[in-house]
Amino acid sequence: MKKRVRKWASLTISGAVIALLAAGCSGGGSESKSSGAGAAQGGASPSAATSAGFAYDGKGPVTDKPGTLKILATNSWYNNVDLAKAPIVQEIAKRAGVTVDWELLAPGTYQDAINPRLAAGRDLPDIVYNTDQDQTMKNIQAGLFVPLNEYIDKYGVNVKKMFEKYPDLKASLTTPDGKIYYLPQLAVTKNYMPLWMVNVKWLEKLSLGEPATLDEFTEMLRKFKTGDPNGNGKADEIPMTMDPKFLGMAFGTSFGLDLSNLFYADDGGKVHYSYYEPAYKEYLAYLNGLYKEGLLESDYASTTSDQVTSKFSQDISGVTFNFSWHQSMTYSPLYKDYDPSKPLIKGIAPLKGPHGDAFYLGRNPITGIFGVSKDAKDPELAFKFLDYASSEEAKEIYAWGLEGQTYTVADGKKQFTEQGKDNDFIQQFGINPVNMPIEQSVDATDVLVAPWHAQLDKEMEKYIKPPYPFIYALAEEASVENTIMPDITTYTTEMEAKFITGKESLDNFDKYLGTLKSMGIEDVLKGRQAQYDRYLAAGK
Repeated sequence: MKKRVRKWASLTISGAVIALLAAGCSGGGSESKSSGAGAAQGGASPSAATSAGFAYDGKGPVTDKPGTLKILATNSWYNNVDLAKAPIVQEIAKRAGVTVDWELLAPGTYQDAINPRLAAGRDLPDIVYNTDQDQTMKNIQAGLFVPLNEYIDKYGVNVKKMFEKYPDLKASLTTPDGKIYYLPQLAVTKNYMPLWMVNVKWLEKLSLGEPATLDEFTEMLRKFKTGDPNGNGKADEIPMTMDPKFLGMAFGTSFGLDLSNLFYADDGGKVHYSYYEPAYKEYLAYLNGLYKEGLLESDYASTTSDQVTSKFSQDISGVTFNFSWHQSMTYSPLYKDYDPSKPLIKGIAPLKGPHGDAFYLGRNPITGIFGVSKDAKDPELAFKFLDYASSEEAKEIYAWGLEGQTYTVADGKKQFTEQGKDNDFIQQFGINPVNMPIEQSVDATDVLVAPWHAQLDKEMEKYIKPPYPFIYALAEEASVENTIMPDITTYTTEMEAKFITGKESLDNFDKYLGTLKSMGIEDVLKGRQAQYDRYLAAGK
């Protein structure tokens, strides 16, 4: 397994719902340079795009004079989509009263493409989008982006509402010296999250209830393996299958661990490294037991998401762990006898572990950041555009599109049109455009999935636990972590595979802990603790 397996940010979803929950991923994405609604004709002096008597109130337009902004951001994940020409993106610029000169680059290589330009620090566009959240404040310390506090105080009508709605968001975006340099792009944090899914018909065939504990789960897997739940008379059942990037998230929480984000804070505010905890040994012992019994696939580390789907389509696997939306949007429809009014592949509550831990992990809300560059010709106009683009009005357009084209309203409720349900059409239309400060919509997803699925999602909310937050690191903290963590991550990844498969005895776990200590994990934890303490203070 590679290091990326543990990155929660790397967990992506695909298909029609992606357009609403994660902005989609298909192919390498496209590039579009200077293809927006007009090109910049020189720069305006500060506030030149606004008359003295004009007062921005959080709604469009943001100015009463012609204004132009250059914006560098990602293009769509779909190769045939140019977001600069997408109706949704053009509508936002139109309502803002601003001409945008877009430079949109392919998302798959976006950060690598812009890093040299950031390092050069010259001739930056007015607004720059980053997928790298600048946790070590390298770009901030280089003076590439202007602090936004004054603009937020004066013009941040929508930003203030966003911070009131999500107090932790403000804490994450506040640097140790109290300044805010970036505005966020937001993901859903507790809806349609990854969870356990089981084949209901297999449970019914074997007269089993939904497992509530790890012990019950193990017993269910054993019966799935030997009880011929697919009824074909063959011993071809693979009890459980999943993409290996979900393994730690699937089982770690039953032992109180966050193996996806590596670190977590307990109720007392103490920061822990999940792979340096006694409970991690229990996690490894449990998975080693599954591996020995053949309940965890022998090739679990190389299983792909396509293989998981194939196993369900053949009705030879009964359990997986994946993003919730797969229940009614991918897996259940694979079965000829699927009745959309009730689940076939169904999400269940988290499994209670040996110490009573039972939760699912939520997602950090920030998926990307927008900064106003030091080279902005009119930073006030740039901020006002970002503030309006972060408004509820704009976010409704991102999620639903335009009334009469992608959705209609009946009895006060929005419903997607047939075009709005067509993934190719809505991608071209610019649904949830990744070049804008979007906030993914739960409501828009609820109307796409089966009714039972939307209801189940709300029932699962109470089990979602927030992950370790994004927090800025001081230079010295970043230096320590950047020096130490790459080797530690490589070591823990290699050792986890050895412990699970039995190539390394768990009798050597204390030796493993000693190696982590000698590699400097406690120095990293010291820095992480200081960061978390600052985060708590910033949120007060």
